Amino acid sequence: MIPEKIVFVFVLTFFSIVFIQSGVDKVSDYKGNLAFLNDLLKIYFSPPLIEFSLVVVTIFELISGILCLIGIVNFIFNNSNFIGLLGLIIGSIALLILLFGQRVSKNYEGAKTIAIYFIVAMIGIALA
Repeated sequence: MIPEKIVFVFVLTFFSIVFIQSGVDKVSDYKGNLAFLNDLLKIYFSPPLIEFSLVVVTIFELISGILCLIGIVNFIFNNSNFIGLLGLIIGSIALLILLFGQRVSKNYEGAKTIAIYFIVAMIGIALA
């Protein structure tokens, strides 16, 4: 396997872990996550919009994580990067939604972390 392919598999593995864990956390502690986001964003957005965004991000994260996981297997055994690429694209959309919330709420430290994840996603997309 050439180095670019190895890096692509590692990026998919990274996002499988990140997004599945994050999505499962949002589902298992939905009320806690919603309360945190309402406190953080209530002066900028209405509670129904915050809840809708939480649901959308959770769905995107879970779909992305699962597609990245399936993408690893598909890439290794079928030499196809399509499913993994789709997972990275959906995950990137989730990251952009999260980045928007962090920037609006002026949580620049959180935004930096998301930016790092986004760069890793772009590397994965470029290698696909």
